[in-house]
Amino acid sequence: MEHISDEHIASGTAHVPDDSPDDGASDRRRQILDAAFEEFAAEGYRGATIKRIAQRARLQSQTLIYWYFPTKEALFQAVLDRLPIVQLALDPEPLFARAPAEALSLIARSFLAAADYPGAQRILRLIAPEVVRRAEIADLVGSMVIGRVLGVIQNYLVHQVTLGRLRPHDTRSSARAFIGMLLPQLAGRLFLPRLQADGPTDDEHIATIVAIFLRGLRPDDEENQQARATEL
Repeated sequence: MEHISDEHIASGTAHVPDDSPDDGASDRRRQILDAAFEEFAAEGYRGATIKRIAQRARLQSQTLIYWYFPTKEALFQAVLDRLPIVQLALDPEPLFARAPAEALSLIARSFLAAADYPGAQRILRLIAPEVVRRAEIADLVGSMVIGRVLGVIQNYLVHQVTLGRLRPHDTRSSARAFIGMLLPQLAGRLFLPRLQADGPTDDEHIATIVAIFLRGLRPDDEENQQARATEL
């Protein structure tokens, strides 16, 4: 799989590579995804229609969309795959070679990059009420985005515990705790500008929460050594 650089992830300018060869089919698939992104951003999941997506993509027939995406749900998933944090979750292998502070900072940057990704703000703002009101939409977003991201973080933390860099703990809870520390910052960027006005920058927030998170998960022997050093 094509490697996605840290800069592209953080800025939200990377795209998920197409499975098909770089030919007309690949271009058409990207054309459909661009149109679908605009449609979902404008209408939300339930309001979006395959017919209008085909019109936005300037296709002669909407049936062509089903050649690439068998269902509306599959098309929606492909659109969400363009979000930076999902891109990271789709290709997590390079993450596992990084030390905890570096890896968690990268996860945090890609998560907050959703606020900068073109069109992502509109999509998130439209989908958020639907997630609250409709269980089927909550299931879609939960499995396609949140579940994937939590799974990658949890697997990474398990790997670090195995290496002895972090103490044994319930990685299901710690993965959720880490994402939870990012939500106020993302909400400030997307929905609550007053919260963001007197708050830290993304870099400041990431540095603080990573330090807090890792301090609580240091191996016991490292904590004891630091405690003794402080006492001396």
